[in-house]
Amino acid sequence: MAQITFYGAAETVTGSKYLVEAGGARVMVDYGAFQGLKTLREMNWNRPAFEPKSLDSVVLTHAHIDHIGLLPRLVKQGFRSAVYATPPTVELASLMLLDSAHIHESDAAYANRKGYSKHRPALPLFDTDDVHRTLRLLKAIRRDTWFAVKEPIWIRYHDAGHLLGSCMIEMEIREGPKPLRILFSGDVGRYDAPLYFDPTPPPPCDYLVCESTYGDRDHPEGDLLEELAKVVHRMIGRGGVMVMAAFAVGRAQQLIYLLEVLMEQGRVPDVPIFLDSPMAVDATHLFCKYADDHDLAEGKLEGHACSIKGPHLSLIRTTEHSKLLNKIGGPAVIISSSGMMTQGRILHHLRSRLPDKRNTIILGGYQAEGTRGRQLQEGAKYVRIHHQDVAVRAAIEKVSGMSGHADRGELLKWLAPLPTPRHVFLTHGEKRSAEALAETLRRERQWNVAIPRLGQSFDLRS
Repeated sequence: MAQITFYGAAETVTGSKYLVEAGGARVMVDYGAFQGLKTLREMNWNRPAFEPKSLDSVVLTHAHIDHIGLLPRLVKQGFRSAVYATPPTVELASLMLLDSAHIHESDAAYANRKGYSKHRPALPLFDTDDVHRTLRLLKAIRRDTWFAVKEPIWIRYHDAGHLLGSCMIEMEIREGPKPLRILFSGDVGRYDAPLYFDPTPPPPCDYLVCESTYGDRDHPEGDLLEELAKVVHRMIGRGGVMVMAAFAVGRAQQLIYLLEVLMEQGRVPDVPIFLDSPMAVDATHLFCKYADDHDLAEGKLEGHACSIKGPHLSLIRTTEHSKLLNKIGGPAVIISSSGMMTQGRILHHLRSRLPDKRNTIILGGYQAEGTRGRQLQEGAKYVRIHHQDVAVRAAIEKVSGMSGHADRGELLKWLAPLPTPRHVFLTHGEKRSAEALAETLRRERQWNVAIPRLGQSFDLRS
């Protein structure tokens, strides 16, 4: 008999970790960091309820930190087996994890200098050496090809349309007269999203593990390019600078592409774009390397081999150049990470730009509970940055079409052709979102749906 245990993304959006056990094999699907509320972030420091050395492999859906961000911690705790992912995910994971280690090391060093940590000394969650040991374990496998990660567990990747290299995982446990099939949705992308192809229809399965980030609501309808054009014109009218907190991998490249298309088509004036994130710069090069993975339905840039690297883009790597951006006037666009405004260079730009009503701050995607992005989304008059209260006078705008997650309607559209699974597990959603989607699936599809609790196990019967 097989078993699945939910060690993350259970009644919360982040920290994806699902352990599948069958025929003596132990395979972990994703190993992500918890983000958002302090009570969640503190869980990243906990010793796992299983022995890391006992895992036979880890398989990844994609490279976002809430799906890969604790891999170096797992290696630090003794894991030494292979980690499988698509080729773009392998390369993006290297960028993401090295950047994450740098942030952890910098935060610990800063806490030690300022003496505000209760730990003496403050230590990073993991360091660069842990990341390098992790990267040596990464193995690339292609989409649409069956692969034995550890007998009797086989997997096959399908495009999830969420991020470069992102996939859903079709898993078969090949013991007994017929295989037991489990489908892990990963993060399901949007239909007609810039740069990404539509998510692949789900293959038939006995058990489905499905995300529910937007399970209780739909994104506003509308033309994404037109919506972004209006935001740019309002920014120009205010006379200031537009700052977008973007996930360095994915959202930043989408925004650059759309802005360049708008300028190419003459729908907005030419405006300089500054991409201020070393990791986002490196990720942009990778997006161009894997250009065949792009859906450029919104438009192509004439005379440019890569539609992300347009003529108005400046790539900012050094801290010195980043600081100089605080002195530029509008109109201009600054794109920086992190996407939920929790850390990184974006905090310096927010501290500089938030108090000025001429500026515009863009929320480009999901903002988890406990993040500065959620505070701004909910109308905060002040936000705490670097132990100081910063007044919020800039205009706060949301470009809803930039979300990388399927909304309620798109999840139902994606699930529509799927024959009834034996059981459905809803994860990656705040409780109200998961419960709303569960009720819809029970009512409209008569599906057997559960919302797992953290650490809860289920037997999977063939």
